[in-house]
Amino acid sequence: MNEAEADYPASLTIDYPDRELDRLTTLFRLFTAIPIGVVVGVLLWGVGNDDSARFFGTFVVVPTLLMILVRQKYPRWWFDWNLALARIVTRFLAYLTCMTDEYPSTDEEQGVHLDVRYPDVKAELNPWLTLVKWLLAIPHYVVLFFLSVAAVVVVIIAWFNILFTGRYPRDLFDFVVGVIRWYLRVWAYAFLLTTDIYPPFRLVS
Repeated sequence: MNEAEADYPASLTIDYPDRELDRLTTLFRLFTAIPIGVVVGVLLWGVGNDDSARFFGTFVVVPTLLMILVRQKYPRWWFDWNLALARIVTRFLAYLTCMTDEYPSTDEEQGVHLDVRYPDVKAELNPWLTLVKWLLAIPHYVVLFFLSVAAVVVVIIAWFNILFTGRYPRDLFDFVVGVIRWYLRVWAYAFLLTTDIYPPFRLVS
């Protein structure tokens, strides 16, 4: 592992619930997750059909690309918006995949610790690379497709295990966290455009 991989500028850890989880809310997790899922959906896709609503209701990607390319600047409030949105989406995923039975907060960190380093654009980012990062990340898309299928199977197994024992097996928990962490790194590289460091092909932090 090289130094860049050991200190990748997008990180995620989720506190392992070393206790019995709530079996009742786990049983009905797909239903209990609906209210916060609606909130997350509105944040991701906006309200209504007009373009302005969709712009303010999703990650700020294309404008960021243009600002980096033309002005070599990443507006801080755009970065903060993207980071906050990534955090609430990850808290929702952690709840949906039964890794916690604490209902996702819209603003508190809870047990989900996600961080992306704000870039020094002129010193750390190649403006022209922003145009092709999404293309360079294609190998990751392929790997993540298969990892996502595996993660769904793992979550189903963990769901049954929680219903019968109240516990989320640690190895299964670490695998699901690793898949979400992999997604975060690829997203930070190819779409949030916060780093030029190519994401490592690994699940661990």
